[in-house]
Amino acid sequence: MGAMSPGRGVAMAVVTQPGAASRNRIAAVFAAIGRVLDGAVRGVGAMLRATRDGIHVVLDAIPGVSQLYAGYRRGVRKLALAMPKGLYQRSLIIIIAPIVLLQAVVAFVVMEQHWQTVTRQLSAATTRDIAALVAMLGDLAPGADNAPLFRVARDQFDLTAALLPPGPLPQQSARPFFTLLDETMSEQLTEQVGRPFWIDTVGASNLMEVRIALEDGAVLQVFAPRSQSYTSPSYIFILWMVGTSLVLLTIAILFLRNQILPIQRLADAAESFGKGRPTPAFKPRGAREVRQASAAFLEMRERIARQMEQRTAMLAGVSHDLRTVLTRFRLQLELLDKSPDVDELHDDIDDMQAMLEGYLAFASGDGGEQPAPSPVEDLLLRVAEDTQPGGCALTVRYHGAPTVILRPLAFRRCIGNLARNACRHGRRVAIEGVQESGWLTVTVDDDGPGVPAEEREKVFRPFYRLDAARNLDQSGTGLGLAIARDIARIHGGDITLGDSPLGGLRATVRIPG
Repeated sequence: MGAMSPGRGVAMAVVTQPGAASRNRIAAVFAAIGRVLDGAVRGVGAMLRATRDGIHVVLDAIPGVSQLYAGYRRGVRKLALAMPKGLYQRSLIIIIAPIVLLQAVVAFVVMEQHWQTVTRQLSAATTRDIAALVAMLGDLAPGADNAPLFRVARDQFDLTAALLPPGPLPQQSARPFFTLLDETMSEQLTEQVGRPFWIDTVGASNLMEVRIALEDGAVLQVFAPRSQSYTSPSYIFILWMVGTSLVLLTIAILFLRNQILPIQRLADAAESFGKGRPTPAFKPRGAREVRQASAAFLEMRERIARQMEQRTAMLAGVSHDLRTVLTRFRLQLELLDKSPDVDELHDDIDDMQAMLEGYLAFASGDGGEQPAPSPVEDLLLRVAEDTQPGGCALTVRYHGAPTVILRPLAFRRCIGNLARNACRHGRRVAIEGVQESGWLTVTVDDDGPGVPAEEREKVFRPFYRLDAARNLDQSGTGLGLAIARDIARIHGGDITLGDSPLGGLRATVRIPG
């Protein structure tokens, strides 16, 4: 058995070695095929690009093509601007336009075919009556009375006939109207009568005149009602189109309204949530996809609310625990004798207390306050009263709607933070509010040192301080602007910083209102 093992190993090596070579050859073949296909694709792409460039060169060489293409582009842009932007209106157009167009084409083709068939049959019948009258006139003896024959034509065929003196037929004039009747009657008269004729369908409003040159040189004049040889289905076409379009439009409006309304409610709920307004009546409705989006929105809203509650509860607990420690520090310091060191410790405790209040204010955000119609000018004046003890000259101006839906306490805190910050670093501060076009804009200007442009976004970060140029929060927490922006964004707006006309910093608060 021991001697057999090497032999088996050799046999296996001999068998497996050709398999590996085959796999290598197959891989090489596929690699070659891949290279060929890649080259072919690249060649086709190059050929298409060259063809496209050649077509552009040829078209540009033709006079007027560039202007025509530019006009086409302008027309497409104007049409895009004129088209409705709402989903409801676009859905109506997508549904109604193809149906109405298809119906118009089908109705026109069917009605046109029916119109031609009916007109041809009526004209053939009228022409047979005229041909019979011509034949009977030819059978009358010379000088015989033809009055009975004309009376029969009038009573039985509704044709008014008379013999005119011999003479040439009038020249055939242009036929701008009733082209189908003219062509059909001419064909029928040529086929059934076989005599020179003249036809007029334009003269009288409801009559058609036909003149036929007879064999004896006389001219037979026949007046026939136009309705006897011609019928117009235009009123049927109009009624069909208008009636069915109204029915389709009514059905489409009813169905699309039920489909689009849940999407509009979802958009309104998302907008209200972005502005910090409650949406208690919102429920998922509509199609499956809309319900899924609505459910995802509700879950997101609940997660955000839980996160804010947890953040507030956590910082409130931390603040409460630290307040207890600070209270013990105060009691212990009160038991000590008065000294400069004890006074410094009191100051440190006051700073820590202010820090804790700032943390809690930043964490609480709106504090659960609900939006309500609030007098903006009164709020700005209260902010000025609270800020002016800082020693700056502060002015307030406002114009626009007297009330705006917002959180009054949070709004006062937002503008108050900006005003106090401006008053600390400037001698003149101007607060101006404007309400127009659905937005409330409040600017706070000062004549202080300002903030460098590259630092204006960084100062909104929590705990960020810019002591080298401008101490934005002297309480030591670095949360003044962070709290202000948080409140503005809870209202669905934002705060931006820029250069002030007074020479310092301008803080612009813009919220929906």
